[in-house]
Amino acid sequence: RGGLGTVRNATKLLSFLAEGPALQHLTDLAERSGMSVPTVHRLLRSLVLADFAIQDPTTLRYGLGPEISRLSTHYLSKHPVLNAVSPFVVALRDQLQATISTSILVGHELVCLDQVDAGDQGPFRSPPASTPALHSAAGRLLAARAADDIWQQILENTPADLAETARESRREWASVEHLYSPSTDLLRSAEVAVLIRDADNAVVATLSADIASNTSSQDIGTVVDVLTRTAVSCKGNLRNG
Repeated sequence: RGGLGTVRNATKLLSFLAEGPALQHLTDLAERSGMSVPTVHRLLRSLVLADFAIQDPTTLRYGLGPEISRLSTHYLSKHPVLNAVSPFVVALRDQLQATISTSILVGHELVCLDQVDAGDQGPFRSPPASTPALHSAAGRLLAARAADDIWQQILENTPADLAETARESRREWASVEHLYSPSTDLLRSAEVAVLIRDADNAVVATLSADIASNTSSQDIGTVVDVLTRTAVSCKGNLRNG
């Protein structure tokens, strides 16, 4: 029990390091985690020694370590969804002239496994990231189908107004195979997302395209059709989830 508790506390600290600023103070981590400062210090020292965390020598603040990147790379290289989708995404990007993302739900966040940027993105690009689940069409499709305890966790990490909308819309989101979300500001495109299912018909991920906010309903339908055909093509290659 003690060993499992230590692992649980260590992973909690890693989550806080991931979700907060790049470097964080020991006492802030202790306050957020509800653990004592000595306990947090001991865990962080162990994580630093294993390269799962780093400590800035000047500020003494802590951040995620390089071992996380190594494990993440191995995880992605073996991920069945990426292996199934990868042969299609560049052609899909070229056909739709849109940024194409492949995403999964992990806890209360939508995790982008892969992103192929549209050719007109300019010199700047946003790298694949983890985002609040209910802030996107892809996340809403997956979150609505999550277990009730995960759904509740998602709501607790969502602004109150959006959480209320999500409660009212969960049944609808859980019943559709694709979803459109309009642009909410100048920095965020509108989005169309479709479900990716495995050979057993279980939902495993989403495939989405960023589109212009003024895209017509007819063109949105075309994007849905193209994404759906690609998702269906991937299905037979996902026999092991």
